Amino acid sequence: MTKLNKIIAMAFAILFITSISAFSQTFKIDGPKSWLGWEGTKVTGKHNGTIAIQSGSITKNKENYTGTFVIDMNSIVDEDLKDASYNGKLIGHLKSDDFFSVAKFPTSTLEITKMEAFSDKFGATHKVFGKLTIKGVTNEVSFPAKVTVNGNNFQASAEITINRTKWGLKYGSGSFFDNLGDKAISDDIKYNVNIVGSK
Repeated sequence: MTKLNKIIAMAFAILFITSISAFSQTFKIDGPKSWLGWEGTKVTGKHNGTIAIQSGSITKNKENYTGTFVIDMNSIVDEDLKDASYNGKLIGHLKSDDFFSVAKFPTSTLEITKMEAFSDKFGATHKVFGKLTIKGVTNEVSFPAKVTVNGNNFQASAEITINRTKWGLKYGSGSFFDNLGDKAISDDIKYNVNIVGSK
């Protein structure tokens, strides 16, 4: 290859890399400003709280988004029980092997594999497709989300409902145990997600 051809090839390589960079943007998740709310229901009531998003990033490539979020399961908090003793017992139970086995699985992950343009009456802008891993079990999930990119800033919010038994969380499930009465716990867990990131 002649010197001129090398210069031309290098110029094309730089142009190619520059064109890719122009379409690709990566936003690092701001953990303190991002949060995951949860709600679980049972026959006699419900509980709700938050879990911290430990780290993550989202990459926008043209009109598609991909990324991974790490969820700190040790940070789970209940917000409805005001009695410290009952609150502590609930959190201890949620961290136990009956539920999230936090000692063995201190983190969960949500991997975003793609997004598609989507709208609904609640203000969603995208349909999100991904893989959610809890207790080492991975299942595919999809849900609507409102996504906003403003210069160097990224924000997304979504409501996700999962059937916990698909991740092996069967404690108190009427789908697997009989005669639970008022001890039955709904199979569904609802999550409200708010993600904030920046370049």
